[in-house]
Amino acid sequence: QVQLVESGGGLVQPGGSLRLSCAASGSIFSANAMGWYRQAPGKQRELVAVISSSRSTNYADSVKGRFTISRDNAKKTVYLQMNSLKPEDTAVYYCNDRRLGTWGQGTQVTVSS
Repeated sequence: QVQLVESGGGLVQPGGSLRLSCAASGSIFSANAMGWYRQAPGKQRELVAVISSSRSTNYADSVKGRFTISRDNAKKTVYLQMNSLKPEDTAVYYCNDRRLGTWGQGTQVTVSS
């Protein structure tokens, strides 16, 4: 059974940085495209970034130039480096295996002074 476990969330001031991690188990990780999504209170879950098995990436317009998605296949881990954080980035961030449809439990990111 595939499991995804996110970590790295927390409280950060505007302009700060965080790095989220998503560790996968029980899957052929290197063959799967992975994504980060987020859901703010009262809003629908939205796609933030995706990375393919060949490491091509795509980003939501709202995070382009500030966020970077990457993966370490040996560690079965996908990362989301978030820089220049804004209050509107506040949300629960979820990791997703785009081939299997598996979701992690989410990690809270709060950007506030």
